[in-house]
Amino acid sequence: MDARRLVADRLYAQPTLEGAGVRLKRAFGFGAEHLFDPFLMLDDFRGDDPADYRAGFPWHPHRGIETITYMLRGDVAHGDSLGNAGVIGAGDVQWMTAGSGIIHQEMPEGDAEGRMGGFQLWANLPAADKMMDPRYRSLSADDSPLVTTASGAHVRVIAGEVDGVRGPVDDVVIDPEYLDVALPAGAEFVHPIAADRTAFAYVHGGVAEFAPGVEAGNTTVVLFAEGDHVRIRALGDETACFLLISGCPLREPIAWRGPIVMNTDEELRTAFAEYREGTFVKVGAVPGA
Repeated sequence: MDARRLVADRLYAQPTLEGAGVRLKRAFGFGAEHLFDPFLMLDDFRGDDPADYRAGFPWHPHRGIETITYMLRGDVAHGDSLGNAGVIGAGDVQWMTAGSGIIHQEMPEGDAEGRMGGFQLWANLPAADKMMDPRYRSLSADDSPLVTTASGAHVRVIAGEVDGVRGPVDDVVIDPEYLDVALPAGAEFVHPIAADRTAFAYVHGGVAEFAPGVEAGNTTVVLFAEGDHVRIRALGDETACFLLISGCPLREPIAWRGPIVMNTDEELRTAFAEYREGTFVKVGAVPGA
């Protein structure tokens, strides 16, 4: 490793409303997809007031993407048109491949103190896989190994590899890496990332230095420039906590409207027409039908 990735850009998560009125922070989304290819959007739904999240995300469709929900605290109840139903809690991951079409709902519940916290990442599917059969995977906290590096970093490996330990998700086309890193004050985390991958970090606690003189704190996105590794150092007296995510860019046209992401406007029109006509779901059954 001889080419450290420096910082190409920093973005700051912006408050927004989603679902039936959930208050969250959008780290990046529509309009920035060319920067983060193959990733489309990252939402941060941490909050301490149940009024901010309890309305949830009632039944809605997706096509052409994957959604990855990672929980820090609280619970989210999920149901979908494949017949899946369950609850994910702290440390759990829901990896949903919408493919040809899925209709689902996500209803948050806080922990005993009323707190809710987690992240949802949208990843694009390549044109050849946009109409694949949908699938749903629920991963418990125990499924994602925790690795402590020689420098003292504590890393939950959801996808990818750290110190020879691989995460449970290894069959996704964009070959994603998804790490949650807790870096003690003063410690460094050095990690290889192949030069042909898009890579970014999202800080959700403390402050860290991501390149010489480039610091980032809570709710900041750090988009890395080209290189073959990152070197990140925790600053101050607090543990720095951040997601480190990378994937192989698709470099394909994107046609995006709301919960559906295709390659052409005609494909979008077809998807929404099918949803109106009740023919959107190709595998499973429309909930309530």
